[in-house]
Amino acid sequence: MALVPVSFKSCLISALAAFPLVSSVVGGMASKAQAAEPWPAEVQAIYRVEFNGFDVGSFEFNSNVAGPNYTLTGDAQLSALLGAFRWQARTRSAGMIAADVPKPAGYTFDFAGTGKSGTVKMGFNGDGITSLSHVPPSSPAAGTVAVRDQHLRGVLDPLSAVMALSRSEGANPCARRLSIFDGKQRFDLALSFKRQERIAETRPTGQPSVAYVCKVHYVPIAGHRATEETRAMAMSDNIEISLRPVPSANLFIPHEINIPTGAGTARLIAQSVRITTRGEQIALGH
Repeated sequence: MALVPVSFKSCLISALAAFPLVSSVVGGMASKAQAAEPWPAEVQAIYRVEFNGFDVGSFEFNSNVAGPNYTLTGDAQLSALLGAFRWQARTRSAGMIAADVPKPAGYTFDFAGTGKSGTVKMGFNGDGITSLSHVPPSSPAAGTVAVRDQHLRGVLDPLSAVMALSRSEGANPCARRLSIFDGKQRFDLALSFKRQERIAETRPTGQPSVAYVCKVHYVPIAGHRATEETRAMAMSDNIEISLRPVPSANLFIPHEINIPTGAGTARLIAQSVRITTRGEQIALGH
């Protein structure tokens, strides 16, 4: 059971589900993000994963920032078909924040599923990726678009791409394009504003309850095969991520992600979020 293509799953389940963190203006309740504001010391977020309306697992994201250094982790657990399909992964990224932008230094993706397991490791410098390894070694399938050196410059790993969503110089957090390499595929995610929607709170948090819903355009560049599934994903206008402003932490939190596939729709929904800033803890529930 493939919820989404492998690269897109590693990005949107192992990354944007944290997922994918800025302050802005929403109904007059949030203020414009200031780049000089420090990043929160810690963000912990737990998401429920659904497929075609059925609960199939969870994703937990953690970010820790100390001075200019950051560490990100993501843990995914998926199970379907009465346990016949199981998939779990742990993702880790570390780097430095420069000019309010994450600059990854290292990335590791460990996964184990029904009949398959492995590890992907990447090293970075300021210009792009300097090392890449797969355990066990793997060769691209026939018909795969070759990944060239130029494709690996100026890219983010999936978890650092989530962190990059957490800052914006403008009032619209959707107006951006992220360049991502997950160890196999090089692709862009182009976000654009779609609508606003209200979030139902289980208890008042004092934070804005209106989220930005961004349309996400998946742009395959290299490392993919020109299959019908890839073409359908690239042409889809229904991939969405909603970003909830948390102005007191100077963040947007990815609240929900919807990914339509040929077999159905995958959804990631925030269940609980805890943000630790200077002298304050903010808790969000759903």
